[in-house]
Amino acid sequence: MDKNKYGNDSISSLKGADRVRKRPSVIFGSDGIEGCQHAIFEILSNSIDEAREGFGEKIIITRYLDNSISIEDFGRGIPVDFNERENRYNWELVFCELYAGGKYSNNDKNSSESNYQYSLGLNGLGLCATQYASKYMNVEIYRDNKKYLLNFEKGENIGGLIKEETKRKKTGSKIHWLPDTDVFTEIDVSFGYICEMAKRQAIVNDNILFVLRNQIQKDPDKFEEVEYIYKNGISDYLREIPEDNYLSSILDINSGEKIGKDRHDKPEYKVKIRASFGFSNKIKLIEFYHNSSYLEHGGAPEKAVRTAFVSQVDNYLKQNNKYIKNESKITFQDIEDCLVFVSSSFSTQTSYENQTKKAITNKFIYEAMTEFLKHNLEVYFLENPDQAEKIADQVLVNKRSRENAEKTRLNLKKKLSGSLDINNRVQKFVDCRSKDINKREIYIVEGDSALGACKLSRDAEFQAIIPVRGKILNCLKSDYTKIFKNDIITDIIKVLGCGVEVNIKSNKDLSSFNLESLRWNKIVICTDADVDGFQIRTLILTMLYRLTPTLINKGLVYIAESPLYEITTKEKTYFAYSDTEKNKIISEINNINNNKYIIQRSKGLGENDPDMMWMTTMNPKTRRLIKVTPTHIEETTKIFDILLGDNLQGRKDFITQNGHLYLDNLDVV
Repeated sequence: MDKNKYGNDSISSLKGADRVRKRPSVIFGSDGIEGCQHAIFEILSNSIDEAREGFGEKIIITRYLDNSISIEDFGRGIPVDFNERENRYNWELVFCELYAGGKYSNNDKNSSESNYQYSLGLNGLGLCATQYASKYMNVEIYRDNKKYLLNFEKGENIGGLIKEETKRKKTGSKIHWLPDTDVFTEIDVSFGYICEMAKRQAIVNDNILFVLRNQIQKDPDKFEEVEYIYKNGISDYLREIPEDNYLSSILDINSGEKIGKDRHDKPEYKVKIRASFGFSNKIKLIEFYHNSSYLEHGGAPEKAVRTAFVSQVDNYLKQNNKYIKNESKITFQDIEDCLVFVSSSFSTQTSYENQTKKAITNKFIYEAMTEFLKHNLEVYFLENPDQAEKIADQVLVNKRSRENAEKTRLNLKKKLSGSLDINNRVQKFVDCRSKDINKREIYIVEGDSALGACKLSRDAEFQAIIPVRGKILNCLKSDYTKIFKNDIITDIIKVLGCGVEVNIKSNKDLSSFNLESLRWNKIVICTDADVDGFQIRTLILTMLYRLTPTLINKGLVYIAESPLYEITTKEKTYFAYSDTEKNKIISEINNINNNKYIIQRSKGLGENDPDMMWMTTMNPKTRRLIKVTPTHIEETTKIFDILLGDNLQGRKDFITQNGHLYLDNLDVV
């Protein structure tokens, strides 16, 4: 086939099951585990709609070891027999036809389909699409004193509709299916996810019992069971949180039925809104549901909550002179940090952002909910003045803390960034010529003498140097205020250019780290191979670990290994980096005509001549660099805690157990 040919015969359409099997993301939002999870939600939606209309009070969800799922309800049972109006069997429409179902005429008062006024299942896609995306689907339906059986494999019906007489009095539907690995990349939906999904539905569907069953690996004949039921829905859900977590009482409000339209030329529809909320200085929780679908991305309800709460709390603060002079207005973030809020809205017409139903866009729902919340908040503040004052004070605490943290973050960012070549802003920093980040290296060296030696021996094209003047602050034991007042530390952070990561709950906004702003390809710690050098190296690593751990995680931090010994013969000077290496070199020298040699401890960095420094420490071809990797983090942290932390007894125990290993390094007087 000619790849360049694009003509009338190039256009084709997907048919039958291929409409889902080849493009599952269109219906389920993903061809991964998220799509597989959403397929379960689609089947569950139909059972919930039945129960909410008063048909059946229990839904059973079972997860099997082969990753198949079954959902059983006790509603009226899916109509599957012959449909004279459509001149087809209903099972063909429901299980094999996209956009077919009983929920398209919810505004037609004379239509039988108007049973589903506030339906969760909406588009007539879920049941058919899930069937198409399954390796198999077995259906068992009880209605009209009959038992109906259907079987499908990879989107195709096997054996038609089987109809039997039954003595069972309970009606209902049971659907058992195995998601197809030809459609989804992953089908192992966890029992934890199923529990979370069912709990959310129990919260917003009062008095419906959800029974969850999980087949046990060690004993397949048994199932672990979990049940969820909330008799008073979202009100009971908020009261699960211990009372001492709340600043205020919980307010339960119900709007009743409202009628409106999204645009003047659009049809009217009905909306019901229910909400429960309180305020807390310990927790925050905000959840939105619509037609019992959890709106992960909110949409209209979230917008309404933001508008209503900011408006009413701000009005209260102004009316009660809570703002100080020239103080800025609160934002929703200040309220959100102490708000515990759940809303459950229903409408006979819903505009979801897409089939996955994670946000709605209805203008009338936004307007109705905003007005509803504003009114109830105003009344609540008037009727509960003591609680209103507590809430207002907490919101102001949140606001001022946020602003102080932001001010600190901006000041810190300003202090730790900026141009380095203006008036030699960082003391004794020696830059390199190259502007290519992929080549630039920064050596953090020990003291001014090492600075001088490294400066003479480096390649000025790509190697820069900054000295550590004296012993650096122990960042493991110091608070952030003390750390950022230390000139040595702030100079190093300025030179690095990437800012810091400060991960503490009370100062989340303090973080100003940006890896893309890092000015170096390698950060090399270069200290003497003695006890003082090791301590300085450890303190620098501690600083980087606490303030910029990503640099270590990304493998950008190195240690320049300094030789312990110089072994000199007439012909050559050898460098040994360990006792083992020293013994090996001596053995090799002795094997060469019993040559004479002189062995001595290597000099400090500041005493080395430039050629030696270049060869042992700075020449990329001959130097030895040790990369500090994430695998070292846990062990390093443990040692840091023992040697540099507050665990005095741990430090004593370590010295008692390991001190003999370091006796050779002691100075003998």
